[in-house]
Amino acid sequence: MSYGAVSQGSNALASDARSLNALKFQAGQNTPAAIKETAKQFEALFMREMIKSMREATMKSGLLDSPQGDLGTDLLDQQLAVQMSGRPGGLSDLIAKQLTRQMAGADATPDPASKTTPAPAPAAALPAPTSKVDMGMPPISRAAPSTRQADFVHRHGAAAAKVAQQSGIPSGYMLGQAGHETGWGKSEIKTADGGTSFNLFGIKAGAGWQGKVAEVTTTEYQNGVARKTVARFRAYDSYEASFKDYARLLTQSPRYAKVSQQTGSVQAFATGLQRAGYATDPAYAAKLSRAINSTLNLQRAMA
Repeated sequence: MSYGAVSQGSNALASDARSLNALKFQAGQNTPAAIKETAKQFEALFMREMIKSMREATMKSGLLDSPQGDLGTDLLDQQLAVQMSGRPGGLSDLIAKQLTRQMAGADATPDPASKTTPAPAPAAALPAPTSKVDMGMPPISRAAPSTRQADFVHRHGAAAAKVAQQSGIPSGYMLGQAGHETGWGKSEIKTADGGTSFNLFGIKAGAGWQGKVAEVTTTEYQNGVARKTVARFRAYDSYEASFKDYARLLTQSPRYAKVSQQTGSVQAFATGLQRAGYATDPAYAAKLSRAINSTLNLQRAMA
């Protein structure tokens, strides 16, 4: 794709790998126009993901949901992203400046008196979208599921499937939430002796809990501010017991009565849990939606 093609397509969004590679190549030519266009396209991609994340965090009625409607919404989001990108003083200006500095560093001639020759910066390197974190919004990941995620789903798939048959809650939903709560098994709640509590869902031990407990330091949000606090969590004898208790909580507690009826939509399910107060993280629904979708993709791949 020539630079003329990129310029003529400035009202479109380069959302496929071939177009992105072409844009990276143009940035590597170290021309101001090519760098500016690349920065604009990257900002458009960023804005599209941000808009999509906000839609996922919004509960839908379900009355007008359809594949055609989803396609129309996606096309609208794409056009909104393009229109919002490339504005003076926006994110694209920052990206262009960083790319320009990287290009200048790549072209610099090493000092012959130096003992080592610095490796040139990759000509096509694009900056990571860290601005979303700076803006106080949850980072968005569209990367392929990791090996850790796949291992987690494989390890707990049987227990989740068994409880799903009993409760009606999809196993992919439970596995996605368990993965999100534990960092896909990396950060399970430990008991006082260092053993696992088998608590995959971060369920706390309230006044009515008569079983074992584990006290750990956790992060809670108060008025949107993260604070460290010591909390008591339920402990079980097996992972299957954890799935069963989670399903019992969602299907029998009046607090989550509506949530257990919203399993037809990932976004509605995650948003319902957040609104019911399952977690204090203000971005919990968006994060949980991404985790569940990753699990569903893994289940389809493993089928």
